[in-house]
Amino acid sequence: MRSGDTAGTRERDSAGSRDTVRVDRDIVFARPGDADLLLDLYRPARTSRPVPVVLWLHGGGWFTGDRTLAPDLARRVAATGLAMASVEYRLSGQALFPAQLHDVRSAIRYLRQHAEKYGLDPRLIGVWGASAGGHLAALAGLTGHLDVLPGEENTLGSAAVQAVAESYAPVDLIAGVEAAQEALPGTDAAASPEARLLGGHPADRPDAAGQANPLTWVSAAAPPFQISHGTGDVLVSHRQSERLHAALVAAGVPSELYLLDGYRHGFLNPAGRLDVQLARVMDDGRLEQEGSARATYSSSAAPAAEQTMFGLDRVDAFFTRHLDRTPPSTTGDTR
Repeated sequence: MRSGDTAGTRERDSAGSRDTVRVDRDIVFARPGDADLLLDLYRPARTSRPVPVVLWLHGGGWFTGDRTLAPDLARRVAATGLAMASVEYRLSGQALFPAQLHDVRSAIRYLRQHAEKYGLDPRLIGVWGASAGGHLAALAGLTGHLDVLPGEENTLGSAAVQAVAESYAPVDLIAGVEAAQEALPGTDAAASPEARLLGGHPADRPDAAGQANPLTWVSAAAPPFQISHGTGDVLVSHRQSERLHAALVAAGVPSELYLLDGYRHGFLNPAGRLDVQLARVMDDGRLEQEGSARATYSSSAAPAAEQTMFGLDRVDAFFTRHLDRTPPSTTGDTR
C-alpha cells in the first residue's frame, strides 16, 4: 500500500445504534530504510469541522508490541469527538534509540502535513502512551519545540504537540534498571529492555541513557502533562513518575499526577495481551474491567495531594481540555 493509502471502515458505537467512528487502517507515514511504518487513524464519522488528533504509542519494552496493543480507541473517539491514531515505531531489534523517537516525530509531522486530507486540525495534536510508549510520548512532548534532533532525517514541518498523557513510563533508564533488579532478583540487567534499547547497559552508556531520559529534556517549553502510575508497579517504580511530575512543576509546566492504589504495570493494556511469564507482575485489562481506580492526585495547580478516582474518562477530559477546538478569531485588527 502506498503512503497515504487507506482502508476505510466504520465501527459501531457501544450501543450498536449507528456508525460513529471511521477507521483508516495501514496508513504508511514513514519509510526509514526499507521498512514501512504504519498507523491506524480513528476519527469521527460525522463532523462539521477539523478535529484534533491524539497519537497512541504502545508499550512492550521497546522490543515487542504493535499498534493493536491499545485501549479501545474507537470508544475514546466516540467519547471525546477527537481523532486517535495508533502508531508504529521501530522496535529495538530493528534499530537502537533514538530511532523510536524519530519515528514518533515523523508520525506527528505526517498527520500535521496531511491534516486537511483526514479532516484534522493541524494546530491541535496530542500524544498518549503507556510504558515504553509513555516514555516516547513524554520525549515527543519534551522535544517537540526543537526543529531537529541529532541524527534525525525527516525534519519537514513541526513536531510540536499540545498535550501529553503517559502512564507508568520510565524517565531515568539507569535508575529504572537498578530498581527492577532490586524488585525482581535474578533478572539480567544486560538483557533488560533498557539495554536492548540503547545497545548496552544504561550505566555503561551514560550519554545515550541521558539522551533517552525524559528528565534530561524537561523545560518550560513543554506542553501540559497528565501522568498516571500504579503504586504496585515493580517493573517501573511509581517514583519515576513522581520525579517527572516534580521536574515539570519546577519548570512551570502544567502537570497532573495520579498514583493508582495498588495497581501494577500494564493496566491500560487490553486483556489477554501478555507474555505468561510476566502475568504475576502485570495488570493487563484491569482499568477497563474495573472502570476506575482509587488514586492519589496532585497537580501543579493544587500541589496538596488528595484522594480521587482515575479512569479513562480522566484521560478523555485531559485531552478535551487542552486540545481546545474553538476556531481562532477572524476579527481584523481594529487599532
